[in-house]
Amino acid sequence: MKSLFRYFLYAVCYGAMAALLVSCAGKATVKGVLDGAPEADVVVKLLNVNQFQVLDTVKTDASGSFSYKMAVEKGQPEFVYLFYKDTRIASLLLKRGDAVTVEADTLGQYSITGSEESEKLRQVEKNLEDFTRAFADISTSLARISPESPLADSLRKDLGKLYVEYYRGRLRYVMTNPYSMTSVPVLFQTVGNMPVFGQQTDAIHFSSICDSLAKVYPDSRYVKALRQEADRRFKAMELAAKLQKAEEVDYLDIEMPDVNGVKKKLSEVDAKVVVLHFWAPSQPVQKMYNIEVLKPLYEKYSDKGLEIYQVAIDTDKAGWARIVKEQNLDWINVCDGLGEASPAVVSYNLSVLPATFILSGGTLQKDRISDDSSLRAAVSRLLK
Repeated sequence: MKSLFRYFLYAVCYGAMAALLVSCAGKATVKGVLDGAPEADVVVKLLNVNQFQVLDTVKTDASGSFSYKMAVEKGQPEFVYLFYKDTRIASLLLKRGDAVTVEADTLGQYSITGSEESEKLRQVEKNLEDFTRAFADISTSLARISPESPLADSLRKDLGKLYVEYYRGRLRYVMTNPYSMTSVPVLFQTVGNMPVFGQQTDAIHFSSICDSLAKVYPDSRYVKALRQEADRRFKAMELAAKLQKAEEVDYLDIEMPDVNGVKKKLSEVDAKVVVLHFWAPSQPVQKMYNIEVLKPLYEKYSDKGLEIYQVAIDTDKAGWARIVKEQNLDWINVCDGLGEASPAVVSYNLSVLPATFILSGGTLQKDRISDDSSLRAAVSRLLK
């Protein structure tokens, strides 16, 4: 009887341990120490493709120690970041079953064990930080001297050399780590507003790394986002190639739907002068530009042969249409809903918004429209 009872206890304990192992296998565990921050809040954030999502807040104990567990789907590693106040104190790339230990301070310096991918991510971010600092130092020195001085030319060469060396280093990284999820943030790195992988041919690298990662992590939302970006870049590269082979024309045509879904073609606008205006409806200043500049201009010159062909570079078509109706914009307003992936962005080489061009007599005018005064002057000259 005792043997049977002992066997029963073993069975119960074994079952409980098996259940515990299964439960832990579906999670990632983070244990850490935040030096100099006893009984403080550590905020856990998840990178949800392109924005942070707060998962939880954990409290350190009297020694600064803390722990956290989170569910991680099989084959879907997660980028998780720890914050103390406004400072990022650790960056983690967690797989299902990971048991990670973090030692950090309140300034953002940290070490990590238990996750090779997290250590790679730490080094990737450190390399970018070092490059950004060096780039900023040279840029600051360049801004302090005359553009015509011999030193300025030398500093510009130093900037170019620094960028090329970093770009080549990052390219080597993604090519030697095609199955590591850390290659994703590397491909999206920027210095200021300048993407490190900003050349048209970089579309090939985006696609190559995406193909490799999709074999290992086919369900990852990060890989799916990378695929979208790779496809967008390939379309832009193909369009640029077509434009290089195309015959020269006075301007590049645009055809997009208006707020009623009716396609409007730029080349079919029957007007003596056409103001081609690209804008971002989500920007308050650009919305005010409609009221303060474009409306008075349209009211003054529409009877004299002026038409405005306004192109919204946005993905929120409903929001754009609502603004157009609320502001009673009577001219031609179009939007394809592709945002920065719109062919119009490449066609007109748009790097900043708003951007304005003048068409007259079927020809793109040479007037450089930089503000409301130059716009009024150009329209006035052509319709006088």
